[in-house]
Amino acid sequence: MLSIRWMHRARIGKMVRQRIGENGLSLAAFALFLASFVGQAISGWYVANDEAHAHGASALSFGAYLKSGAFMESVFENWESEFLQMAVFVVLTKFLKQKGSSESKVLEGEEDVDEDPQKKKDDPDAPWPVRRGGIVLALYQRSLFIALLALFALSFVLHGVGGVRQHNEEALRHDEATVSFVAYLATSKFWFESFQNWQSEFLSVAALVLLSIVLRERGSPQSKPVAAPHAHTAARSEDGNK
Repeated sequence: MLSIRWMHRARIGKMVRQRIGENGLSLAAFALFLASFVGQAISGWYVANDEAHAHGASALSFGAYLKSGAFMESVFENWESEFLQMAVFVVLTKFLKQKGSSESKVLEGEEDVDEDPQKKKDDPDAPWPVRRGGIVLALYQRSLFIALLALFALSFVLHGVGGVRQHNEEALRHDEATVSFVAYLATSKFWFESFQNWQSEFLSVAALVLLSIVLRERGSPQSKPVAAPHAHTAARSEDGNK
């Protein structure tokens, strides 16, 4: 009996390790996100209460801070720029190239990503939209950009919602007039917050594209092979294979 239980536990442990190994990148990314998100929430709460104390106002509970416009705005103005960066980068890399960069497609010829998906419509392992074809396939082959653009749009709106909430909370404390959501979107404050994040995201993309021409990170798919010439374009080996 103990032998059977041990074998069962060993089998479950192997399955868990396999699943973690297969999804390690996303699990690590989400773990770092959650740790950073909690850190932002806690430190932001302290900052908000320091400011409240300085102005003789009552301190906020942690729950109240999480519902405040200040926290909402700080979260979504950053999410907005991240999703915009990724959506734009996905599209730009379809059409534009950079000699020597691991982030670029090859300068001449086509790659697997350029292949007409309809050639695989009879492949039983192909995703359902590919086998279905028509408008379903037309949407699916652009679904990554559409999803990122939708996340950007949602974050953009929530940035505005958080911003106008914070603005109106401060206005009420000072007996000033509140503004509507549309009116807040027309303020320089809203666009300053957006542009200050957008410019940094596009700068980081440009830095990655250019630095990958001459710099390497062995073992990373974001880098060219260490021994590849600087002029070698895309993260490929000398024989052109990924």
